[in-house]
Amino acid sequence: MLHLAAPTRADWVDQATADPETLLLDHAHCERKAAGTALNLLFRYGDQAYLQRPLSELAREELEHFELVMGVMDSRGWSFRKLQAGGYGGRLMQAVRRGEPRRFLDTLLCCALIEARSCERMKLLSEAFVDLDPELAELYRSLLASEARHFSLYTDLATHRFGRDAVRERLAELSAHESKVLAELATENRPMRMHS
Repeated sequence: MLHLAAPTRADWVDQATADPETLLLDHAHCERKAAGTALNLLFRYGDQAYLQRPLSELAREELEHFELVMGVMDSRGWSFRKLQAGGYGGRLMQAVRRGEPRRFLDTLLCCALIEARSCERMKLLSEAFVDLDPELAELYRSLLASEARHFSLYTDLATHRFGRDAVRERLAELSAHESKVLAELATENRPMRMHS
């Protein structure tokens, strides 16, 4: 269970499948950012021994996914380039509380929600692309298990440090915030992004 408070809107799927080049470009950026986030946490919380190996392995896997998406782009003649962020990550992280250890808990759970939303959307894309673009359908199907595992990793790390009850309570609050962020972004008529 991904603990998402609201499902993705159907019009997002339509926008994403209508512009696969932008979708893949943003997806590549997301994978690269996810690797960087894992590394940042590994260094920021270097005194937390139980984090070190899982976050190192996660960063490597995110970079492998980055390279995989880049390979699909290259095969289609699409170049990697800068892309304006959609605003999702920044707004989601506004809910992270200041001061430790609350900041640590919230950061882990926001990362979990990003992975959960990725998993949900990749499942939708794997289904939507079946007839439109079988290669992309297979790409997104192949990533589903990893995205679900990444969600579980972040929640497991949080549970290890803070306990099941604290994680359950705060995850529900942050999930409600995450769905609110998506609803706000939808009303702002922003360009389609993996998380907007």
